[in-house]
Amino acid sequence: MRTEPFTGPSGEHIPVVRTRHWGRLAAAAVAIVAAGWLVYVMVVNPRLHWDKVAEYLFHDRILDGIWVTIEISVLATVLGLVLGVGMAILRLSHNPVLSGLATLYIWFFRGTPVLVQLIFWYNLAFLFPELVLKVPFTMIGVKWDTNEVMTGFTAAMLGLGLNLAAYFAETVRAGIQAVDQGQTEAAYALGMTPAKRMRVIVLPQALRIIIPPTGNEFISMLKTTSLVYVVAGHDLMTNASQIYKANNLIMELLIVASLWYMLMTAIATFLQSRLERRFGSDAVRLVRGGGRTARLLSKAAA
Repeated sequence: MRTEPFTGPSGEHIPVVRTRHWGRLAAAAVAIVAAGWLVYVMVVNPRLHWDKVAEYLFHDRILDGIWVTIEISVLATVLGLVLGVGMAILRLSHNPVLSGLATLYIWFFRGTPVLVQLIFWYNLAFLFPELVLKVPFTMIGVKWDTNEVMTGFTAAMLGLGLNLAAYFAETVRAGIQAVDQGQTEAAYALGMTPAKRMRVIVLPQALRIIIPPTGNEFISMLKTTSLVYVVAGHDLMTNASQIYKANNLIMELLIVASLWYMLMTAIATFLQSRLERRFGSDAVRLVRGGGRTARLLSKAAA
């Protein structure tokens, strides 16, 4: 980087003038004017009652819906992550039957729209009026009415979780395969079993690749829960729609729901950035030889 000033033939200083990008300035000005115009027509629109937006922003049913949305998102993400890890391990298995079944699961749930899956689980009683769990060839067991078990909340959590597991499986598989093969060979050389190698060596390293996309999937899940509206899962969108069907304040309630979705997304994005920073620093320690895997390998060697 040059720190000395430019000088001419007679020793005078030549000032450095920043290049003006007039095209960029013009494009930025047009974008600002367009965005300002859109905000202005929304704010001054006499048909939009902003006082109602403020009134319903902290309405009891809206707050209840936010809590249900968070519950569905967290539970579906946990379900998806657990199943996704299992499917990824099965897909990488040397057993062709298990690998094939895992591939079939991933293909089916990735190829079917989430909306279809939600409606399917919500109407499961058409196929199985009762859910029975019993010891084979005996009368010992319990049964439940499917309509009582498969509520809107259960159908939403199940549908979103099973769908998410298919995407998680591919993320986890990519994370596992990204671990250097030399780590696996070193684990075998130390006499580790495949299960211990996966648990102690591979998964800890793969997690730093898997967890950041997991945060991204959770953010996506927050918005996907709006589909729960079709099965009346009492989430944020369902409660907002029930309110505007009663008072006809459609745009006002949609703005209320959008504001809360944006707030939840902002919080989740902040947490995701912290996760990426945490696992990024862990990767740096791994390169420097002080990572978790290095400690585990040295401990196993001892």
